[in-house]
Amino acid sequence: MTPMVHLLLLPFLCSIVGGTNLEEKKGPFVNTELDVPEGTPVPYAVYQFQVTHAGVNGFRLSGEGKDIKVSKDGWLYLEKPLDWSQDDQYILSVEALADNVVVDGPVIVTINVLDVNNNAPQFNQSRYTATVREKTSSGVAFTRVFASDRDDPETANALLSYSLVSQIPNNHNILMFQIHPDTGEISTTREGSSQRMLKARAGIQYSRGEDRSIDALKTKFEEFCPVQKIPYEENPFFTCVERAELRRRNVDPLEDPDYTLIVRAQDMGGASEMSLSGNTRVHIVVQQNLWVNPGPIPIKENLKGEYPQVIAKVQSNDPDAIYSLVQKERELKFPFQITEDGEILVTEELDREDKEMYILVVFAKDGRGNEVDPPLEIYVRVEDVNDNEPVCEHEESVFEIQEDEPVANVLGYLLANSDGRFKFKCSADVSNTSPLFEQPLDFESSHTYDLQIDARNPEPLMKGLEYGGESTAVLSVCVTDVDEAPEFSLDILDVTVAEDITKGSVVFKVEAKDPEGKEISFKMDGDSQGWLELDAATGEIRTKENLDREKLETFELTVIAFETDNPEKSSERVVHVRLLDVNDNVPKLIETQTFICMQDIKPIVIKAQDGDSVPFSQPFTFAFVKKSPNWELRAIDGTTAEVRLKKKPIKEATIPLYIDILDSAGLGVTQLFEVKVCNCTELGHCYIPPQGQGFKPGLGTIIGILAGVLGVCSKSDKKSTDLYLLALPFVF
Repeated sequence: MTPMVHLLLLPFLCSIVGGTNLEEKKGPFVNTELDVPEGTPVPYAVYQFQVTHAGVNGFRLSGEGKDIKVSKDGWLYLEKPLDWSQDDQYILSVEALADNVVVDGPVIVTINVLDVNNNAPQFNQSRYTATVREKTSSGVAFTRVFASDRDDPETANALLSYSLVSQIPNNHNILMFQIHPDTGEISTTREGSSQRMLKARAGIQYSRGEDRSIDALKTKFEEFCPVQKIPYEENPFFTCVERAELRRRNVDPLEDPDYTLIVRAQDMGGASEMSLSGNTRVHIVVQQNLWVNPGPIPIKENLKGEYPQVIAKVQSNDPDAIYSLVQKERELKFPFQITEDGEILVTEELDREDKEMYILVVFAKDGRGNEVDPPLEIYVRVEDVNDNEPVCEHEESVFEIQEDEPVANVLGYLLANSDGRFKFKCSADVSNTSPLFEQPLDFESSHTYDLQIDARNPEPLMKGLEYGGESTAVLSVCVTDVDEAPEFSLDILDVTVAEDITKGSVVFKVEAKDPEGKEISFKMDGDSQGWLELDAATGEIRTKENLDREKLETFELTVIAFETDNPEKSSERVVHVRLLDVNDNVPKLIETQTFICMQDIKPIVIKAQDGDSVPFSQPFTFAFVKKSPNWELRAIDGTTAEVRLKKKPIKEATIPLYIDILDSAGLGVTQLFEVKVCNCTELGHCYIPPQGQGFKPGLGTIIGILAGVLGVCSKSDKKSTDLYLLALPFVF
């Protein structure tokens, strides 16, 4: 088919392929903005210019888009489909010709390429590997997958949703893992957080500094299987243990995973039957978790014996860990120590009357001081024993009494202290002294107190005489109940929680009770970020929004317990909350574009930053997604890298570079860094040439330029004004 016939048939072909009324695609010869979907059948009619100027027999097209053409009768059409991912906009200049002479125009045509869902999501890795500890809390992410979509990120075509397709193995149809649909974070389920369900491979346990060679393994084997007459190399039991131990130490998640997850990413939020998808595999190895909190630890006060005494033991997942122990309250007295093997010792007798609760913080670090396990907060509770006898304030109290003293006269007071219930026993002439309780009495502890009063002579009775019931009296004291405010179970409330705790999880539960047994309720103040909510009935504090340690690391809440029917009867406690950092931020480029001069090619320094703290931030690793023959990438330090162009460019261009930037924990995403290669001025800036010879500004453009020039001149000095006036001829 000749080009002329092709052009004559263009409107007919376009109308058949596009199924569109061509009259809707016609319009005047003016500046026009058009929307064209990508991937259309071709040839595709875009727009026909209708020119009122007589004698127009052709059009000339210039600008972007080599596959965009114009016919002699003014039809703007496509020879090849447009691709949004290559370019989302084209700017063209169209002139109307009469015998190849410009008689109208130019007019500017802006073509906006509309994205269609024609790109499936792609994961940045075909296979992922991860490790997870036994008894990892449900909802706490231990790895993450990431997928991207080349469609328009402003539309649902690039809105991705992650889901778990299958888990291998899947015994009893119980899923051990779950994935966050929006972030791709993988965590254990409630079932997976149980050691009974998610177990690591059995292995030999070693203490700190213990030899882990094959000879050491033989020694341990002899401890369990003594008197072996068969050489180790020929003993099938030993060789089986040896293979299992070496396999456990050097397990390869790719070759020998405990679990394999098939993960899917769907665009359009996964909510449409037209969604496109991509899959990947996550190979998971389950590791032992020996780092377990042994608390709370009960210790009886004034416990006799030799000190120090072992009260508990912790064991790090790193057999070479170095343990340290501190007191959270930072008080002067701290009667606890920890050995290099993780044994926690109490160094002296404890007194509950001095302190009833200790909070110990245990750290496990490597030789460089880096934490190998998260800190443990261990509560030590001092239990009360009946070790305090009632004590009078004075060893001897002297009271004077006159003969024939009137009944009920007060002779004096005898004061005594005791932690529990006690009785006074009087052994003199008749004593009318009433005991004085030093503390306010507690109706809930005891409703009554019985005081036995014995009357005795200073001198012994005559032989044959004995004291009878008439020489003893019992005084019963009845305590009247008073409505008291609710009481909290703990005086100090400190909470440590990971910042990525699942929304809706219980952070802490405050406990209080009313002395009279009345119904109580709770309320909370001080949540300035609106992250938490309090169950007024149970005292459970839950998360209602995602926590962010980078925004606020520590804060205080005031929890108030009050009688439901009498809110004036209330007590309050301050809850101290500290957020633990998790790896929830990826390194991001500070600058995403730059330029280099063709005349003087210099390396480009890129810099990234991460909102997390160590060990989830720097040092970063930088790498190209695909190896480039023209560019090389080299790390400078923990946050910067150098991008170098290896070959001298032959033309100006804007080059996209896709770079993977990972933090020290291996978390990161692919990021776009654009480099504009250009000719530069002497000052080292990209040179922008003036408009071509065929450019002729319209009347509106000229008026706008004049207005701008006059506006600047009115605010400038004479020298600047002369400079602008000298530049005016070049505008025309």
